[in-house]
Amino acid sequence: MDLPEEYDHDEEPEAAPGFRTYEVYQRERVGETTNLIKPRQLISNEYLEDPYPLLKILRENYPCYRDWLNNRFWITRYDDVTSVFTDDRNFETRPKSWQNLMKSGSMSLWQEVEVQREYENLVDRYIRDVVDEVLSTFSNKRMNLATEFCIQVPLRLFGKVIGIPEENMEQFMTLYWKSRLINGWNPSHKQSGISAMQEMETMVGEICAARLLKPQDDLITSIIQNTNLNRDVTAQDAILTLLDIDQDTFIGGLSNLWFNLLANPTEMEKVLDDRRMLKFAWLETLRFSPPVLSAERFAKYEIERFGRLIPQGGLLMCSAAAANRDPRQFNDPDKFIVGRKDLCQREPRGQYRADGLPSGIAFSLGKPSIYPAVPKERARSMYAIVRDSAVVASELLLHSHPDLKLQKGTNPKLTALNLRDIHTCWDLSIEI
Repeated sequence: MDLPEEYDHDEEPEAAPGFRTYEVYQRERVGETTNLIKPRQLISNEYLEDPYPLLKILRENYPCYRDWLNNRFWITRYDDVTSVFTDDRNFETRPKSWQNLMKSGSMSLWQEVEVQREYENLVDRYIRDVVDEVLSTFSNKRMNLATEFCIQVPLRLFGKVIGIPEENMEQFMTLYWKSRLINGWNPSHKQSGISAMQEMETMVGEICAARLLKPQDDLITSIIQNTNLNRDVTAQDAILTLLDIDQDTFIGGLSNLWFNLLANPTEMEKVLDDRRMLKFAWLETLRFSPPVLSAERFAKYEIERFGRLIPQGGLLMCSAAAANRDPRQFNDPDKFIVGRKDLCQREPRGQYRADGLPSGIAFSLGKPSIYPAVPKERARSMYAIVRDSAVVASELLLHSHPDLKLQKGTNPKLTALNLRDIHTCWDLSIEI
């Protein structure tokens, strides 16, 4: 056999390294120690109450931080987070059926175009009625806006859209709220979440059976009627579909919006002078204080990224909270500025969001839309639907109570009640 001309008979092949690449890349090199932060701080009360100082340390010093204690990598810079978020070739998001311990045969039907269109129509139809209903319950001059408005509006709207009977609405809202605990770390909370999920499955199953006999104008009917499955839709299919319509950003974002406005009188003045600025206040809220702090992505294969070799199945914590305050991306990132100019630019890697979020990351509302802002043959994106609902709810609140303000002597703050829970204001005491 003839050897290629460039082959050097006298040259010995280079010796294989003495360590596997994975071992080499996981070592700390000189100048790469991580003594500015300890892994336990990322699961501490300090992180639950105010994650931003710790995330700043990661972003500016260890942009791909190997968290040995919790067996994960933290990704914190805007460009790095968006690269992992949009790279479906090498990374994946685990399905809700896996997260919520459901049967492997269950399947979400949220991607059905008709289901999305019906959800959009029902939300637009009911949002004003639901807000008026909640506002009609305001009986005191002092109240907790977070629990009596910001949680009530999204959950009541969701229940009405689904088709929950009015007599079961309170029970549904309680079960839905408890079911969120299923993803927590606390074993007792997790069991409570599993029990709530099972009760909610029974309730939704009964509604599915009733809609098979007598269809109604609600989302469950649409889920049953618009499917490509070669079998009947089960209660778990319906539950998974409903879980994909994530309410965390609507609930937490609405509370954070009003926390930010009430805590920043100058920015509140912009909204009072021109109600159209509420949309920009919502955009800035999701950048400045996203209620869903991070999202989990898993490596499909062993892949080298950010100077490390990430093993197959490796967990990457993509931090929206850190990325959305990246000074490489935003001017004065730690300031809440309604109408900021650098929130309206085209982003790399297709991150331009025609439906209202050109920059800034809101994980639970899905990826940037590839469709026009007002698509002709599709429903608006989840982000656009939630944005519009939050703006309408806030407009009606301001119209009803234009002089609302924080109660004197109160000091509201953002916090997460549990690890992996939404970071929001749970006690927003106001006077109306």
